Amino acid sequence: MQFRQKALSKLQSPEELDVPVHLARPQGRLVLAVTVVVMAVACFWAMTGSVSPELSAPGILTFAEGSYTLQSPVAGQVTAVYANEGDMLSNGAPLLSVRTDRKVEIVRTVAAGRLTALSARIGAVVATGADLATLERVTSPSDPLLAVLYAPSSGGSAIPVGSAVDLTVQSVPAQRYGVLRGRVLAVGRVPETQQQITGFLGDGQLGAQFSAQGQPVAVTVQLDRSSGTQSGYAWSSAQGPPYAIGSTTLVSGTVHLAAQHPIAWLLP
Repeated sequence: MQFRQKALSKLQSPEELDVPVHLARPQGRLVLAVTVVVMAVACFWAMTGSVSPELSAPGILTFAEGSYTLQSPVAGQVTAVYANEGDMLSNGAPLLSVRTDRKVEIVRTVAAGRLTALSARIGAVVATGADLATLERVTSPSDPLLAVLYAPSSGGSAIPVGSAVDLTVQSVPAQRYGVLRGRVLAVGRVPETQQQITGFLGDGQLGAQFSAQGQPVAVTVQLDRSSGTQSGYAWSSAQGPPYAIGSTTLVSGTVHLAAQHPIAWLLP
């Protein structure tokens, strides 16, 4: 029987103590070195770098006191209307007349404001509690607008006051005129129900829309003013849109939160 030379050599020196041991090939050492460098750079960036997280939420342009819906106190037929949409009305101003079985009742406003929507028309038959009109609680047409965002309660309550906000206005092409600038003025302490949102905005459909994903937190945004734009507010573009923007306009807001070191996300 013949043995290979290698087998005979192994029998002569079974431990092979005189043969160098190769822990890794040159290619393996290169991969290891690159991995160590990448991990070192990542750790350095995690401790010294910064990331600015963002939170997006839908909202609407409105006024500080919101709006209210005027409901009919009686049942009957509307015989006269004394105001037009867009009119500024004082508290207790006559809005319309309703003829009941007994007499003609004058329906009046319950708070001063601007008439934004008039549901009842002459000849219409209304029931007790029917929606007649919507009024914004403003004292002057020059009152400043603000935005109210309805953010998820999971992260909305942690938004710091003063955070920068970019608002994409539904009626303004953002690709051409940019976004509206503002800062967080106030953050609600507790989530709001659909009824609370409806009561503030004076619109049941908006209340259902903003609460469709659960009870949100209301984030009030003060708009940055500018004398160099047609709208009177600051935009990401130089001039903004060549027209004014109105209340009850839907917006999408992006809140820029405070910068954080990435390592803070890993620490408890």
